Amino acid sequence: METASKAPFGPVITAMMTPFDSDGGVDYGAFWKLVRHLLANGSDGVLVSGTTGESPTLSGAEKVALFKAAVDAAGDRGVVIAGTGTYNTRESVEMSRKAADAGCHALLAVTPYYSKPPQSGLYRHFTAIADSTDLPLMLYNIPGRTSRLIAVDTLVELAAHPKIVAVKDAVDDITYTRRELEALPDDFAVYAGSDSMIRDIVEAGGVGVVSVASHLVGPLVRRLVEAAAAGDEAVARKLHDGLTPLFEALFVEPSPMPLRAAMSKMWAEVGEPRLPLVPAADETLGMLEEAMEAASKL
Repeated sequence: METASKAPFGPVITAMMTPFDSDGGVDYGAFWKLVRHLLANGSDGVLVSGTTGESPTLSGAEKVALFKAAVDAAGDRGVVIAGTGTYNTRESVEMSRKAADAGCHALLAVTPYYSKPPQSGLYRHFTAIADSTDLPLMLYNIPGRTSRLIAVDTLVELAAHPKIVAVKDAVDDITYTRRELEALPDDFAVYAGSDSMIRDIVEAGGVGVVSVASHLVGPLVRRLVEAAAAGDEAVARKLHDGLTPLFEALFVEPSPMPLRAAMSKMWAEVGEPRLPLVPAADETLGMLEEAMEAASKL
């Protein structure tokens, strides 16, 4: 696969959920087992303490413990990427150093949210994180959650930093993605940040996906990435169309509420989300079950 050589962390990364126990604490045993499960089912690596992991509700101590548990569970089976970015640059730098000390292989930093910094502030924020450790850094561009887009020109400036090597593109605008791919250096990796955009972004020159659906259909997500990268349009279209109901069902309510319901039903008990998120509706679980039934026929 041509894009595999350009994917610094492998073509399929799972943005991991964080299992909770009946009291709302982190279930580190279930988390450890989930890391192993994902790496055995299509994922090259895992992203810990991202949006899907409910990072805004995790304490600093919980994040560090999760980093250490993921590194232990992964061993030499795959890459562990630590989600360390917040809207606070100093806090992001501190957490990045702790992730490095925990043995993580890479970092992911989301665009600072709420405060809506200018592009110059984004540049200085990400550069400070990249300068804080020896680990490679993936940027996370998701304006739908952060209210701030990393402009293409800013991405190009950041790509000149030797440790900033990739972006998770959750802009959900293929026109933007094509512009960034045209402007960025060939060795800078663009990952789809939304499962529904895998086909479009990989066919345009992206290297893979940071996936939510891979919790449930990891081998199929991997097949989709590989088909799109190989230019096998018929297979890529079939997989994309067959998985679209699942991609949509996973976001019919705020993520990761639907995923948590599906995992408790179809994998193992992972507990309820932490407030302010709430358990998914029964109707959502019904949609997920129907989507999984359709996916099983691919």
